[in-house]
Order: sequence, then C-alpha cells, then structure tokens
Amino acid sequence: MRSRLRAPAVIACAIAVLAAAPALAQSTDIPRTASGRPDLSGTYDIATLTPLQRPERFGDKAFLTEEEAAEIARREFERNASRNEASDPNREAPPVGGDGSPGAAGNVGGYNTFWIDRGNDAYQIDGQWRTSIIVDPPNGRQPPLTDAARARQAELAGFRRPNSGTAWWMIENGPDAPGPYDDPEIRPLAERCLLGFGSTGGPPMLPVLYNNLKRIVQTDDHVLILVEMVHDARVIRMNAEHAPPEIRSWLGDSVGRWEGDTLVVDTTNFNDTPALRQATRDLHVVERFTRLDADTLLYRFTVEDPNVWTAPWTGEYVWPASDTRVYEYACHEANYSFRGILGGARILEQDVREGRVPEPPR
Repeated sequence: MRSRLRAPAVIACAIAVLAAAPALAQSTDIPRTASGRPDLSGTYDIATLTPLQRPERFGDKAFLTEEEAAEIARREFERNASRNEASDPNREAPPVGGDGSPGAAGNVGGYNTFWIDRGNDAYQIDGQWRTSIIVDPPNGRQPPLTDAARARQAELAGFRRPNSGTAWWMIENGPDAPGPYDDPEIRPLAERCLLGFGSTGGPPMLPVLYNNLKRIVQTDDHVLILVEMVHDARVIRMNAEHAPPEIRSWLGDSVGRWEGDTLVVDTTNFNDTPALRQATRDLHVVERFTRLDADTLLYRFTVEDPNVWTAPWTGEYVWPASDTRVYEYACHEANYSFRGILGGARILEQDVREGRVPEPPR
C-alpha cells in the first residue's frame, strides 16, 4: 500500500510531459531473458483512476482531453486532501451504523483515506487518455446481461439492505430459519481473506481501491504473478494442456504461450465463484502481456461467459513498473472482525428471542 498524494502543479506537469511523449509502441530494445523472450519480470503498480466501464455521460467518447484528464487528477487530489484533514476530537458519536457519508461518521467500521490508493490520474496509451478500461464494445461498457444473469442479479439485490440494528433474518423468516451470519463459511470469500477483492487477482486482473501491486516472476516453463491484495498467486504453465474439466479453482487454470513478443494466457476451469463479479464456472479469459518498453507493460484481456454477458468484451490498460516492494498481506491472521460479525449477530438474535426488538417498519 502506498500513499501518493501529489501537489496539483506536479500533477499538471506530469500530464504535460506525458502528453508530449511519443506514442507507445512495441520495441526491439526491451529486456529479454537468456532464451530471447521478452523479460516481463518485475513489480508493477496498476492503480488508475480510469474506470472499468465508461461513464454514461461520455457516450461513445473514447478519450479524454488533456484538460479533462487534468481535472480528474485535480479532483482526486483535493478529495484526498480534504479527507486527510484532522477530525474534530470533540465531535459527537456517529449514529448507529454510520450516516453513509464519506466523512468520519460515514462508516463506523470502514476504511479512511490512509488505506486507499486508487491512483492519481487516468492512464494513457499512444498519447491519449482513455475514458474506460473496456475498449470493446465501442461504448466502453460491458455487453447486456443475459436473462439468467439479470434474474440472479435481482435475487442478490434482495440481500442488500441497510443495517437496521436488528436480526432481520429472524424477524422476517422465523427463529429457526438460516441466517447470513450463522457460520464463517457463509460469508463472502473476500471477507474471509480467501480471495482478493474486485478481481484484483483475476483473471482478468483489475485495479482496485488499494494494494494494486503485481509482481511477475518468469522462467521458460512458468510465469508467476503475485498479487499484493490477499496474496493471491497465479501460476501460469507454459505450453501446457488445460487440466481436466473436473479440476477447478477460484483463479482458474492458466496456460501460456508466446505469440511473437506477446505472452498469451488462456484461462478456463473456474469454480462456481470466480473473482470477477457476476462470472460463473463457464468464464473464459484470454490475456495478452506485451512489454512496450523497459518500464511499461500493456495488459489486454478478453472476457467471455455465456451465462452472464450476451457477447464477449475486451479491455486494456498499462502496467507501469514500480520500485515498491510487495509486502506480505496478513489478512486472516489479523481478521478480528469475525468475532464482531458472528458475535454481534448472536446478540441481535438473542434480543429477538427475548422480545426486546420490535419488528422494523417496512
């Protein structure tokens, strides 16, 4: 995790330099291994303010102007500066559950900006600032969901509700009905520190709120990608066959090959809960890693899941090299939240059993 708060003048200067830089192109003057392949080894910081999907206000506009890119960087700087200001030590206690704002009273158990590092600016390819990571479809957004995916989405929406401070699952379904906090195994994978958040480990590997470092270790037979968030590690077997279909995992089975100077990784064999949001066991991802120069990789990916999207979709963004070290992510080793989550649920359930909590209004 890195704190990279910059002055607006520095941000503007960086944007001007990048805008004047020559277009990125594949070069023969790149680091190579002893066997002659492009050497992808190194650590990369993939944090970017460019969203996965293009904001609808941009329509079919694929690129930002230099002024728009500078404005995005300026707003991020000012937002972080404001949130990093000292809180009033004499402020009143926040309401139960927080007030939902981004301020000190917003979330009584959440993260403040000390933990957040989502980048300082949009990313740039060939001298242009992209409005989205997705480049196909041309509107920069994921294709429409299938009917089955929309039905699953509606079902999941029923489980999202504000914290009422009551054991609503008992009130609505009876004292013997199963609840969302009965066992640790019921809780989401990320909450249990079993899988990185937001497809950071992928595939596809996407930028997230913080811990955006990726470390690549490369040999002729294998490529390993260590992910900073929740220490996911992808082991890509070169020139191999996929495992039998009954062998499945969260990160899938990744097989690599070289197409010229581009590493192509084909991943299948996911289990029922891949890292990519909404994806299913039929997810298929093809990734392409191309070294543009000594300090930059181009990461391109295509996603296909006929259970979720009506068509494949493709994205790309750059991975800048970083001299920052990837430290251990000791998540579950310090995951004291489960004592509060499960213990708090037992207290709320006891309140219902003993008649201390009225049914909340609907």
